[in-house]
Amino acid sequence: MPNQPPRSGGVATALPFQAGPTASDPGPMYVSRRRIHPKAVKGRYRRIKTWLGVVLLAVFVLLPWLRWDRGPGVADQAVLFDLGEQRFYIFALELWPQHIYYMTGVMILAAIGLFLATTVAGRVWCGFTCPQTVWTDLYVWIEKLTEGDRGERVRLDRQGWTADKIARKLVKHTAWMLVALVTGASGIFYLADAPTLTAELFRFEAPELAVWSILFIAASTYAMAGFMREQMCLYVCPWPRIQAAMVDDDSSVVTYQAWRGEGRAPLRKSQTETERKAEGLGDCIDCGACVHVCPTGIDIRDGLQMDCIGCGLCVDACNDVMTRVGRPGDLILFDTETAQVSKAVGAAPATARFVRPRTIVYTLVMVVVVGLMVISVLLKPSADIAILRDRAPLFVQLTDGRVQNAYTVKISNMTRETRRYRLTLQGLSGAALASAGDTGERDSLILTAQPSSVATYRVYARVPTAALSAASLPVTFDLRVEDDGASGNNAEPRGGARHDSVFLSP
Repeated sequence: MPNQPPRSGGVATALPFQAGPTASDPGPMYVSRRRIHPKAVKGRYRRIKTWLGVVLLAVFVLLPWLRWDRGPGVADQAVLFDLGEQRFYIFALELWPQHIYYMTGVMILAAIGLFLATTVAGRVWCGFTCPQTVWTDLYVWIEKLTEGDRGERVRLDRQGWTADKIARKLVKHTAWMLVALVTGASGIFYLADAPTLTAELFRFEAPELAVWSILFIAASTYAMAGFMREQMCLYVCPWPRIQAAMVDDDSSVVTYQAWRGEGRAPLRKSQTETERKAEGLGDCIDCGACVHVCPTGIDIRDGLQMDCIGCGLCVDACNDVMTRVGRPGDLILFDTETAQVSKAVGAAPATARFVRPRTIVYTLVMVVVVGLMVISVLLKPSADIAILRDRAPLFVQLTDGRVQNAYTVKISNMTRETRRYRLTLQGLSGAALASAGDTGERDSLILTAQPSSVATYRVYARVPTAALSAASLPVTFDLRVEDDGASGNNAEPRGGARHDSVFLSP
């Protein structure tokens, strides 16, 4: 859509910073930030934003307090990312460091999901569910309660410091700080048991790292939601620069219908629709309501812009104005460029194509990733083995002529029961295994691991010289569950792990 030049008497001329530089005057390289005071508005998208914000904030704050019984001696917090124990607990799912691929899958899903949402509906994520947007909405709501709506806040900022202004600012910043502290504490509650850490905080016994982490998150929240606001979206976040590659002519984005609204002019009290049309005027009465409610302070009538976060508040504001002046709504609406081209020439608007090559590809990728993650969860092994071969010495020649290699074996028992495992060496005939502290040797070893722990053993592999055909031979250590550990009875192997290594000889 073509950019509209500033009109005399309109909103654009009331905002000097929007005037473009002339050829003889390139303008300053740096312009101070203009404080944006979004005006409160009522409507469909405002209600959606409010309810989504309430739900997301409630989930963020309350989720660490949800309990999940995992048995005695195990954390009972439903969602806990225990960095000290190197365990991620997500309801019934327990993830170890070996399961880092789940995090990879989640990141892929988040990225592709964002691509898909942007392709279908522009920056709908930014406008409705981005944490920066959610917390900024909360801070603006507090600001409205303490200092009034847009006009009153503007006047308050311009006036001198009075007792009333000091009191209002003090109440507002106190509330902002409380919200920031709750945000900081809630964030850290995902890394430590929430009730325990809360009690320690009130007793001033909390770990210093936890306290500083809470203060850091609180300070970041206070700065970004209270002061930086739209600057985070415009200058810090990289997504506005990337979204251009995601949006096409069939993406539903916030759109000003210039074919219907232009030209702009204030509505005179006695002016009829017929008179406006005769003068070449459209439905836009140049009231500036769409600009006043915009969180980033842009004029959507200038066309689709990088600064637009797609929140739809300008749609609500314009619809309210259109209702009051007796004109049809949706002068500003979520629409596609394809539909706008059809409407501009008076043709029936083209049907939005949600199913198109890029949406199909994004959806298929998400389905494949979700399927792989589900399968991996269902087949998640209950044990893992890590083996490190000794480097000094590389090998030892025994008195009986055999060659010995030493290995450090770490067995991760990912169950809540003591487990016995059988370790065998495959790839070399005549190989015998022995463990440190045990004088005997055998073709396989029985090793024990305590519940939800890592057992470490030093294992020696001894091979006759006749079985060694090269200085370095590949071998495989095979780990199998010997019994369930609870009853002590032998059971069929129910899982295990394999690890490839090498055996060195003279």
